[in-house]
Amino acid sequence: MAEQKFDLIVVGGGPGGYVAAIRAAQLGMKAALVEANHLGGICLNWGCIPTKALLRSAEVFSLAKTAKAFGVETENVRANFEAMIGRKDRVSSSLSRGIESLLKNANVELIKGE
Repeated sequence: MAEQKFDLIVVGGGPGGYVAAIRAAQLGMKAALVEANHLGGICLNWGCIPTKALLRSAEVFSLAKTAKAFGVETENVRANFEAMIGRKDRVSSSLSRGIESLLKNANVELIKGE
């Protein structure tokens, strides 16, 4: 790999890291962000966001099960856990790709690794 020079290298693509790298680029610095795993950090990939996505699926399921009380007829409402997990994964993945796009648009170089 050829030697590269940066004004700022941010280690970690969590909510503090990617914002710092983008801001540095906006201020005219040549910035890079180093991330070993997924952009967005713990909250976006394993914590807050996935939990909220699963809670929303549970809420929709609960509403469907009690829909009759609202005058809505439903039959055989079932939870498809595989589909719920898939939706959760798509939500997190979409947000992580959004961060990657923000970095690219700000001309921040993303370095996969440690």
